[in-house]
Amino acid sequence: MNSPIRNNHLLGVKLRNIRKSNRLTLEDLSLRCSQIDPKSAPSVSYISMIENGKRLPSDDVLSLIANVFQKDESWFLDENLEISVQSDDEEPVKNIPLEPGFLYSKDLLQDAIPELLDQTGITGKQFAQLLIRSYQEKNQNRFPDIEKIADTESEQKLPIKVSDIRRLYKKHGLQIKWFNQNKINTNHPHGKNKILLRSFFDSNNKVYINEALKNDAKRLKYDMATHLGHKILHGGDGLRSPITSGTNSFESKSSNSTVQSHDVLLAWHDFESSFFAGALLCPRKAFRNYLIKNEHHINAKNDLDLSPALLMRRITAVSQYPYWHYFEAYQPGFLTAVYRGNGIQLPWGNLNMVNDPCPNWAVFRLLNESYVQNPQSQISLLKTDDSAHLYACYSIRISDSAGNLKLYSLGLDLVPVFKDQGFNHKELLSMTEESCMQSNGESLLEGDVITAIEQVSHILKIGWIRDALASPARIICPRSSGCKREKPCKTIKNPYRFDEIDSLKENILLLEKAKLI
Repeated sequence: MNSPIRNNHLLGVKLRNIRKSNRLTLEDLSLRCSQIDPKSAPSVSYISMIENGKRLPSDDVLSLIANVFQKDESWFLDENLEISVQSDDEEPVKNIPLEPGFLYSKDLLQDAIPELLDQTGITGKQFAQLLIRSYQEKNQNRFPDIEKIADTESEQKLPIKVSDIRRLYKKHGLQIKWFNQNKINTNHPHGKNKILLRSFFDSNNKVYINEALKNDAKRLKYDMATHLGHKILHGGDGLRSPITSGTNSFESKSSNSTVQSHDVLLAWHDFESSFFAGALLCPRKAFRNYLIKNEHHINAKNDLDLSPALLMRRITAVSQYPYWHYFEAYQPGFLTAVYRGNGIQLPWGNLNMVNDPCPNWAVFRLLNESYVQNPQSQISLLKTDDSAHLYACYSIRISDSAGNLKLYSLGLDLVPVFKDQGFNHKELLSMTEESCMQSNGESLLEGDVITAIEQVSHILKIGWIRDALASPARIICPRSSGCKREKPCKTIKNPYRFDEIDSLKENILLLEKAKLI
């Protein structure tokens, strides 16, 4: 066999993409090569090593592979920078190929990432949160080990009461310290905001809770469950952020771009503790049955005494349908939480807002318009230069415990379920687009599109998908600068930034030390 070729830094990525786009397994490809030339055909393990950049194919092997896919050998080499292969039914591969592999070594990334973050204005804490979000999405928000621990503690009881959590506190040696801290009014050039420190974990067994939560069982149960999760999962080491309303702990002018191990660990503890709280308060099996019974209506009959935010986040973790997204935002569009199990393109930057978000997203309309139906369902056609997607979402605007208006939005991608039910999804997308474009970007749907959406609403047992048909479907874009409507949309002003929670926490601890609380 000839010596391995050298100009192949992207070859592994290209091979994997074209193999998957043609729906071939590693075994299928090896067999196809054997049918052409049994002597030179690569084994399954050898193909795998080529795709992972661990082996370089010889000229003979590359010739066989090119023959299978009816490509010129040069297509796989560096002189051709085309990486993605798109079939009729699939989107192009969007992941960045980590090739050449030697440029993505651990040592080089450790040196390059801090400089990258500094140049982009992303803090170390934001980067840590971004990593965790990617991990969460890759795992489709499934964390069975945490689910199992929570089920053991809750005994899969639904609903769970404050008194039940108090008994768990006693079981695990946790003490509650109540404090009285009023909300803080903060004025900024772009708006007003109120900050409330709700609760925080200190030492290995003390949980400090604001007395304002005594009359707010929904938020009290979440806070208590989150701190309980920190005790059970992390031994109560104190490495977790305070729970607040009206602020984002990842936005701070004083934060720097250096990625500290402390930042990553803190963010991970926050995520695990919050996930535990959801699993404790909404056990998977019991909660899934509850959702089916109530057609996933968040606000129709909440006899669980839980916040819409918790219920929405939990749906993405227990639903058998995986293609969900979830947003939380403050006015005018300040992102505080996001989950993209369906890969929807963000209308924001990383935990902050860009200059030109599309105002036709349900998130922005419901959050910023004075007179709007609340809650609200919406069918959205997301248009980009390369593709179109059809989403349904349910959004609700309520005040947080500090009195700020906040928006919670849960949505899902309709195209996968269209495919599952045998609908011509391309035709449905085309009909929706045509209807909306004739009315400058929004229109009531009709005909086959309504039939398809009503059917999938019934199959998924999600009533608010059907409810969305009563309102116009809207064309949305990732950015208003790329608006697909005849009359471009108006942009939203930049948001404000603030972070004063650390000082509030320290003041409360000093008050206790002085025996004033």
